[in-house]
Amino acid sequence: MNLGLAGRVAIVTGGSRGIGRAIAEVLAEEGCRLCLVARDEEGLRQAASGFGTDVITVAVDLTTPDGPDRIVEATRAQLGGIDILVNNTGASLGGGLDDTDAETLEASFRVNVEAPFLLSKLVLPAMRETGFGRIVMLASIYGREAGGKLAYNVTKASETSLVKALAREVAAYGVTVNSVAPGSIRYPGGSWDRRVQADPEGMRRFVEQELPVRRFGQSREVANVVAFLCSEQASLVNGASVVVDGGQGRSNI
Repeated sequence: MNLGLAGRVAIVTGGSRGIGRAIAEVLAEEGCRLCLVARDEEGLRQAASGFGTDVITVAVDLTTPDGPDRIVEATRAQLGGIDILVNNTGASLGGGLDDTDAETLEASFRVNVEAPFLLSKLVLPAMRETGFGRIVMLASIYGREAGGKLAYNVTKASETSLVKALAREVAAYGVTVNSVAPGSIRYPGGSWDRRVQADPEGMRRFVEQELPVRRFGQSREVANVVAFLCSEQASLVNGASVVVDGGQGRSNI
């Protein structure tokens, strides 16, 4: 299927590794021009070197006051208008009630909700003016149901709600806003990969008990869904939370 993305300009945050890097790879294969964002400058350079497309990198902490502005300004200056924003960065901090304080909750909110909101707010006016735009936020099945760390659950649920609110405001302008809710995705250096290495037997039991497909998901399986949501073919998908988890989640919605 031709997704109609050739020549589109896409920002991908958290683009140096894991799911973000896979999203960037798929978008590049579809002909997008890319701005990759992460805190690790060297990781960004390594990621960008593998793409056969126009790509720039911005090494920045999204939670800094000028972080979102720097990203948008660099993209517009070097690549032109912004058609696609993939908010992929996330933080899983603290634990349960006893391991979560106000500072932990606030830090989680800054990464999982405030940063995606500020970036979206910066790019949406031009998207509305041009009549095309796609924003995709990487949420989690643990924003749809209980199961993760307290602060992560709360802020990922907030991010999913933010998507719906934005989607209803901009739909009439040819702009869509959606979230993707991955399940347990394993990639080198990621949290599930570290857990498998630390406790292979415990993770084997987890896979058997919790993952109906009997394996962890792969980054590219999430990336393919994100690319479709960014396409012209997904024009009626708006305000949705698309689950990519192999049936792991227990929500009926």
